[in-house]
Amino acid sequence: MEGNTWRLNLAFVVRILTNVTPVVTYIPILLSYIHRILYKFKQGVMLISLKNGLSVAAAALLTCGLLTSCVSGGDEDRNHVADDTGVSTKIGFVGDQPDPGSPAQGGTIRFSTLAPVTSLDPTVTYPTGSSGASELIAIYDVLVRWDYDADSYVPQLAKDVTVSDDLKTWTVELRDNVTFSDGTPLNSAAVVWSMDRYVSESGLNSQLFSSSVADIATPDDKTVVFTLSEPWAKFWSMLATGPGIIVAPSSVDGNTFTPIGAGPFVVDHFAPSDTLSLKPRKNYWGGAPNLSELRFVAVQGDRAKLESLRSGDINMAYFRAPEVVNEAITNGITGFQDVHSIGRAGLINSSEGHPGADVRVRKAMAYAIDPVQIDQRVSNGTGLPGTAIFMPWSRWHNEVEPISVNTTKATELLNAAKADGYDGKLLYVTTDDPEARAQALSVQAQLQSVGFEVEVDYVSNTADLTRRQFIDRDYDLSRGGPSLADQATYSRLFGNLSSSSPSNALGFKDPQVDALLERIKTAPTDDATRAALADLQTAVNEKVPFLAWGSVATLIAWNKQVHGIKPSLDTIVLFDKAWVN
Repeated sequence: MEGNTWRLNLAFVVRILTNVTPVVTYIPILLSYIHRILYKFKQGVMLISLKNGLSVAAAALLTCGLLTSCVSGGDEDRNHVADDTGVSTKIGFVGDQPDPGSPAQGGTIRFSTLAPVTSLDPTVTYPTGSSGASELIAIYDVLVRWDYDADSYVPQLAKDVTVSDDLKTWTVELRDNVTFSDGTPLNSAAVVWSMDRYVSESGLNSQLFSSSVADIATPDDKTVVFTLSEPWAKFWSMLATGPGIIVAPSSVDGNTFTPIGAGPFVVDHFAPSDTLSLKPRKNYWGGAPNLSELRFVAVQGDRAKLESLRSGDINMAYFRAPEVVNEAITNGITGFQDVHSIGRAGLINSSEGHPGADVRVRKAMAYAIDPVQIDQRVSNGTGLPGTAIFMPWSRWHNEVEPISVNTTKATELLNAAKADGYDGKLLYVTTDDPEARAQALSVQAQLQSVGFEVEVDYVSNTADLTRRQFIDRDYDLSRGGPSLADQATYSRLFGNLSSSSPSNALGFKDPQVDALLERIKTAPTDDATRAALADLQTAVNEKVPFLAWGSVATLIAWNKQVHGIKPSLDTIVLFDKAWVN
């Protein structure tokens, strides 16, 4: 049972339970906890080892709201400004960085991420760019990464990846003479050990990985062959994220975990939820890093980060607040912008006994709520509002029109439901911070204008909200957003919509949608994927499992002394070639 034991850091618990930062800040991290809790329940092996006497009930609070945090089709659509808002939807590098000349040795990057990491174990930390993957990959490295210039995945720890014509056999050839930081070899056996541990410890997307991979073979020390149970053209994403982050077998000694990897840096100092200081590895396979230190620091709030970046207290920052992102880009700040689909959404509880069990009520909500009004109230019109799953900037944009505001239809559907006994009442549950309150008031006003009676229940923190969403299922409508990256949409769609997903908190189960998710996964080409996603949009229009309220742009910014940052998918960045002058 040791492999199924989950330990929580009490300092992190206290930080979350007392934090007043807007809910989105800790959502990406907390999603890992809800995924692990629900996965363990599903497997029937729920065992929680808690330090300092923390109760199981408190652990259940450490979960994350559904649909959280959690490239366009052609160059002509890829980098542009949204017509209606003037907001940039560019995916790629922004700002003009001067010619840096030759890389300099020494110097420190001080990076304030979206939220500081609390663990360096990839099975515990949610491995996306918003919540720790950049830190983890700096230590452990990853098999492949997404290259925005090439518009494709490229090898990292892998020397080469070949894929069979039927998309079911993936052969990974490892680089020669790669060692972990303790000198042990990174070979095929180590890769399989790391992946087996990731699955047994229920890392993010481990269920998806294990159900998709029928067999892993190691014909020699440098080759790993994955045989999939069905075709999956986007299996690349598994090699570029959590399962592909390779931990040394020597990192585990009984119940003790030590961060030992094959990445360009090693841990110098780690204060969970505060500071992580890394120093360079001289014998890194890609050559010794240029930096003398890579430091991840905690600065609360995007506005404070922007001021710290301008003052030089930090020289790199992760921004998500629309007003700050747009201000930074307008002022010519240097960095990399990504845009994610459905970054802002409404969660509908479709479980029996809730109003959302009636599709007419769900549709009435969709017709009643205008995302533009939400954006005006929450972000002063600087966001990317819309009801489509994939908006025009996205690679997966299609011609299927989403549900749009129609208050007449909303009233008609609501009245029909009332005629069958529905009382028109809705419970909207959200956190009590300025952004969440503004959004709640906008949603409440719009729903009440068509005849709903909406009670808003403000909970004190993210932990309480996610308990209401995932554990108690005590809400009719709430807030969230899956933040779908174009390069890796399937895993989060599966997690949020599949009837078999342990992280589906909507209570929504539909065989047609399950079949569409399978089509999306097995689509052999981008055109086939786009067609399947168009059919998903049609199904979402008909069944309304959630309310899409808009995309969200993120910006990883740095000052003009920082060079050599390599963005990967899902706002992950790599630092092995980074330098400062």
